[in-house]
Parts: sequence; C-alpha cells; structure tokens
Amino acid sequence: MKSFYIDNHGCAKNQVDAEEMASRLVAGGWMQSETLTDAGLVIVNTCGFIEDAKKESIEAVLAVKAAYPDKRVLVAGCLSQRYSDALGEDMAEADGVFGNGDLSYVGEAAEAAIAGDRKTIAPERIAYAPARRSSLMGFPRSAYLKIAEGCNNRCSFCAIPLIRGDISSRDPGDVTREFADLVAGGAYEVCLIGQDLGSYGLDRARRPLLPELLSSLSSVPGDWRVRMLYIHPDRFPRAILDACAADPRILPYFDLPFQHASGRILRSMNRSGDAGSYLGLLSDIRAALPASVIRSTFLVGFPGEDDDDFAALRRFQEEARVDWLGAFAYSREEDTPAFSMKGRVAKRLASARKKEIEEAQRPITEKALERFVGTAQTVLVEERIQGEDLAIARGYMNAPDVDGAVVVVGGDVAAGDVVRVSVSAVRGVDLEAVPRAL
Repeated sequence: MKSFYIDNHGCAKNQVDAEEMASRLVAGGWMQSETLTDAGLVIVNTCGFIEDAKKESIEAVLAVKAAYPDKRVLVAGCLSQRYSDALGEDMAEADGVFGNGDLSYVGEAAEAAIAGDRKTIAPERIAYAPARRSSLMGFPRSAYLKIAEGCNNRCSFCAIPLIRGDISSRDPGDVTREFADLVAGGAYEVCLIGQDLGSYGLDRARRPLLPELLSSLSSVPGDWRVRMLYIHPDRFPRAILDACAADPRILPYFDLPFQHASGRILRSMNRSGDAGSYLGLLSDIRAALPASVIRSTFLVGFPGEDDDDFAALRRFQEEARVDWLGAFAYSREEDTPAFSMKGRVAKRLASARKKEIEEAQRPITEKALERFVGTAQTVLVEERIQGEDLAIARGYMNAPDVDGAVVVVGGDVAAGDVVRVSVSAVRGVDLEAVPRAL
C-alpha cells in the first residue's frame, strides 16, 4: 500500500490543511505512516509567511532528501502556492510541488510525486469548503476549526492575501455541523481559526457573522469549550462579548494582534486603529468580562519606525498590560506594499527593540498570572512528563503552543483528561497547580 508522512510547518491553519490532506489521501487508499522512515512519500507542508519560516521549510525539504535520497518528497503548503513555478523549476529535491489553493487535488499531486513525474499543481483558491477530517494532529481532545480562508484587510507588511487570497467564509451551518462532529468525536477544546475571525461573514452577509456563529455553536450540547484566535482589533465585533457572557463554554480569551501603537506607523501598515482606540477596546472587554485574558503581537522594525514611534509602542505596552504578548521583527516580503517603503530599520536595531519588548513583558505577564493563584480551574491535560510526577495542561488562560502552561503536580492524570485543579503558584510564565479532591 502506498504510504505517506506529513512534516508540518507553520501555523494552526497549516495544521488544519495537513489534517485535511491526510484525510483525503487515506480516503483515496493511502496509508498514513506514524514516522518518516516508514513512508514512501514525505509531504513537507511549508510555511511562506516570513523569511525565517521560508528558510525553515526549505531546510526541511533539503534535510529529508539528504537523509533519505530514495524517498519521494512532495513540497506542499504556502511556499508552494506562492512560489510554485520557481520551486518546480529550481528545486531538484522536490519530486512534486502542491499549493494549498484547492486541497482536493492532493491525491493527484501525491500520485504524480510517488511516480517521479515532478508535477506542479497549484490551482487558485475557490470558495472555501473543506473536506471533513478523519484524524487530527496535536494533543488529545484538542482541535482547530478553520471557519474562513484568506483575508481582505491588506496590511501592508502581510503576504497572506498573496498566498491565500481574499476572505472566503464557510457557511455557518457547515461550521456548526463540523463543530458538533468534533465534540461527538471527543474534542473538549475547539479553537476557531482564520486569518481574521472579526471579518468572518463579511463576504457572505456584508456584516460580521461571528456573533451569530457563536450563538449557533452554543446550541450544541455537551461539555466543551471554544477558544477564538486571531481577531483583528479594527474589526472586533463587540457582540461577541455578549456571547461569551451568555455561555461560559465560550472562553473569554481574545487574541488581538495590535502590531503597533504609533498612529503614523499604523497608517503605514494600512491599519485604522491607534493607541486610544485599542485601549478603549481593552477597557470594553475587561468591563464586560472581568475574567478576560488578552493576547497580542507587536511588530517592531517596520519601515520608518523611529525612536519616538518605538517609545509610543512601549508606552502602550505598559498601559495595555495584556496578559500574553509575542514580539516580532519586521520581515521584508516581496510583492507587499511595505517591501518598497523607505526608512528601513537595521536588523540589529529591530532585534534590540524586540528584545526590549520581550523583557518588559515578562513582569507584566507574571503579575497578570498572580490573579489565578488560589483559584480553582478546569484544565485540559496535554502530556504527562515521563519519569516525573508532573503533567502539562492548559486552562482557559492558555492558548495552545503560544502561551505558558499549567503544571499539574501529583495526581493520576493522563493526556486528554479534563480535571479540576487548585492553582498554588506562579512559576515564571507558568502556573503551578494540584488536582482538587473530589
């Protein structure tokens, strides 16, 4: 039987693509191997968002081919969609190139690669209507659910629209049906993802449909929780606060990529907000949902960013005091409007600003976590540490992969368990807890 292994790179949206590709191939008679060494075909699902991610993906392809020269390698994902012709022509290590515009072609791409035909398949994206996934990657009882593809926001630094096109929102009923299937299959936490959840539905109804979708999900019975990820702060639909208040299973966790606070830089980024409007948004969220947890990202080193702009960002950081924050140095991406902008910031300076943001955030996060000490929390156990009386878990305040964790000390718990714990301490960016007696 033909076998494949998927080496996945990049974000959660790529993981969902990988899960769909695997499900389509299995339905077509392929066998998914648990290890790379057992597979006849290795699919490297690449990321093409920023320079470092592109390098990592290319290096992964080269490493697989160097270690296993007799294996067929299909280069898939964002990099393949954006640079399909170049990869097909110049990358001898690729036995095939497959973009992510239409995943229904994965069977054809895999068959061609295993046969050594070196075929390039990168169709343009049509309406987003994914196939059901028969198996999931990641930790037990945790799943991602992609509700839209593409983006219309056109931030000047971002290559996503070049790769994934304009926004294409799934039918709310279809999303609800898949959500119910995931819950019935054992999922406890389902993370809603897209390039910008706040824009979900604008292409269908010319208004944000996220509040209505959350109401629909609330009709699904069961013990589950929903986490929303990636809401553009300029597109935040305030009605979702009511949905969170009405159903505690919809977590008061908000991922708001502010990126900057200098009005001048935000205009150059093609974003309409400013420090005042963003602080107002945070105030509204916290007033409506006192238990809310906020994550954000800052982008430093954008063309034209001077010392005053960075000082404005640092002031905003201290005033906003978000619970979690990731900082990134600007990556110059060809074919984006920012690529040709003047006033490029030296990489060394951008790196120094990134480090300053990160160092300043640590005490803010540690202070924010103190409010959980002494409280009871429901956590999803991700893994047990071998040889230790410890388990790594996540509470409502922890998104997968990007935030700290809840370290559960003692107790007979295993991956996939949902348990009540008492939080006893803050350890860096993690919480320490013990299982509560029944």
